[in-house]
Amino acid sequence: MKQQSVSTILIEVAIAISCIPFSVEANGFRLPNQDAFAAGRGVAFVATADNPSAVYYNPAGISQLEGQRLRVGMWALNMESTYRSPENGSFENERRRHAIPQFFYTFSPKELPLSFGLGVFAPFGLSMRWPDDTGFRTLSTQGSLEYLTINPVVAWKIQPNLSIGAGLTFNRASLNLQQGVAWPDQAFDGFEFSGNGWDAGFNLGALWKPHEKVSLGVSFRSQTTIDLEGKTEYYNAIAVPPLHPSFPGIPSFPKNNVDADARFPFPSMLIVGISYRPTPDWNLEFNADYTNWDRVGTVKIKQARGFGTLIPQDVPVTLEWHSSWYYELGVTRYIGDAWSISAGYVYNENSVPDKYYSPLVADLNRNFLTIGAGYKGQSMSFDIAYQYGFAPERTVSGSSPSSTGQTADGGYKYKSNALIASLGWRF
Repeated sequence: MKQQSVSTILIEVAIAISCIPFSVEANGFRLPNQDAFAAGRGVAFVATADNPSAVYYNPAGISQLEGQRLRVGMWALNMESTYRSPENGSFENERRRHAIPQFFYTFSPKELPLSFGLGVFAPFGLSMRWPDDTGFRTLSTQGSLEYLTINPVVAWKIQPNLSIGAGLTFNRASLNLQQGVAWPDQAFDGFEFSGNGWDAGFNLGALWKPHEKVSLGVSFRSQTTIDLEGKTEYYNAIAVPPLHPSFPGIPSFPKNNVDADARFPFPSMLIVGISYRPTPDWNLEFNADYTNWDRVGTVKIKQARGFGTLIPQDVPVTLEWHSSWYYELGVTRYIGDAWSISAGYVYNENSVPDKYYSPLVADLNRNFLTIGAGYKGQSMSFDIAYQYGFAPERTVSGSSPSSTGQTADGGYKYKSNALIASLGWRF
């Protein structure tokens, strides 16, 4: 460790704490795969929206469904993020496997032009954990986000070819963040924030078929801001001994538990799409999917108390993300009245700038290739899809340093394999 004054060390450690990053996945930490049929066609579904997962993709679409429908699903993801340090060290994310469930129900009374739906799903989330010797331990070691949405909706079929839909969202988020404080490559110390909270929002949708072969869809999901109430924990197990008269060292201290909260903004989302059906056996669709990450700027973790000059009472978390797009292209071939096969492609822009780059997000420009197959019977249906994700290496430079001079600079790669399955019943 460099010989320097205690005040300099403490100020730099406080700066390091202010660089706490957040948790993970392409396009910030958004999760667009909410149904196997939609995923199989590259989630190009807003202008099709013809199963109960339309509650998420486009609530107007549930007006196409008769009677009662139930659909449940699971997204199993293996995500491999790797890091190449400026010294050519190689490291891998230690938390790869994730399972994300979905539930959707719809009901269309025969005597009304209205349809009702309910969805329970996770539009954001996942987690990341890195080894302690990566070279950015005092920036981040691990983080996780769980975000659950309960979404009742109603759709109105205004005309046979025009429907609109709207719903409320009740959202619960739980966040955990961890990083080192002063030790660059040993787990002798740590800072952790954990919190959870609720907020409400809304979603809107419209579906218009101006021609028997063309369908236009639009869907909007509102922003939310969740008050995450919880605590921070911080400790130093081994003292840093005096190295010089001007540097008397850093004492050890036991774990401190302090009440804390943070207001975290989640983005709004807008999807527009067009579906073209040259014959009843084919469905081609293109979607442009926008996520308003610009509202994710600086978040403050407010503690009941600080720890002297080592850890300030209010910890600013600078993110400064940029809004970005998904571009989604999908095709489905219907085989008779029961079977279908699908394929799709998704391009996903990154959202995190180099200056505030977080290894917990590990955000890159990503590509996704998908295939799927499905069966639709009179009372039961199922779909299964496989998705392969990949990205060229992103080289980060000029990122903000921690107290020990560590940065997120280096090369990041991404690869993922996902299996999505959905089962449906009609009553």
